[in-house]
Amino acid sequence: MAGRVPDKLTLSGPTEAISLALGTASLKFTETCEVHIKLNIDPKYADQQLRATVNLPKGTGKELRVAVLCQGDNVAIAKEAGADHVGSDDLIQEMSGGMLDFDKLVATPDMMPKVAKLGRLLGPRGLMPNPKAGTVTADVAAAVRDFKGGKVEYRADKAGNVHVGFGKTDFKPEDLLINLKAVQESIDSNRPTGAKGQFWKNVTLCTTMGPPVRVNYSALRDTSLAA
Repeated sequence: MAGRVPDKLTLSGPTEAISLALGTASLKFTETCEVHIKLNIDPKYADQQLRATVNLPKGTGKELRVAVLCQGDNVAIAKEAGADHVGSDDLIQEMSGGMLDFDKLVATPDMMPKVAKLGRLLGPRGLMPNPKAGTVTADVAAAVRDFKGGKVEYRADKAGNVHVGFGKTDFKPEDLLINLKAVQESIDSNRPTGAKGQFWKNVTLCTTMGPPVRVNYSALRDTSLAA
């Protein structure tokens, strides 16, 4: 389905931008809807770093596989919550052998000294548990439910850019707007203390294979969703 998008200087309201982006989507497969945000921060300074999570109310459209490193009663609790892989030393041994059949790794605090040994394996793949990402927690059941229910992690790269997938092209436009609004509110609420002046430089939406559509941040910020 071919769609015409505005030039790179034209800012669209969030509802129009979502519609334009969806209009460029391929009919051959279900693409991810992405938002790319340029922030006025320099992450090389500790007080200008951004790493957080956001719960997408309408989900991600992706079935997330969650592994949990824990012991004792937490093993049964994690399994009951729907974790795909659960264990302690046995799971660590499997991962050391190359078993990385999961998208998120959650660990209880008492397991972190052992997880540290896997840093070179997990770190480059973005799988290392981290408290800021909500993946180091004593409440394994809540973590599993949250990540399987639509919780996603985001972080600013070295240039201050944030990239978040906020749904699929088969979502209803109004559901994509709800998820996009959740991303905007989360980033604003986690604004680094060292950020100065205008925080948001620009916002762009696109599908996996589609062209970019620029969004008016002020219009997105001021969007009020019906209860």
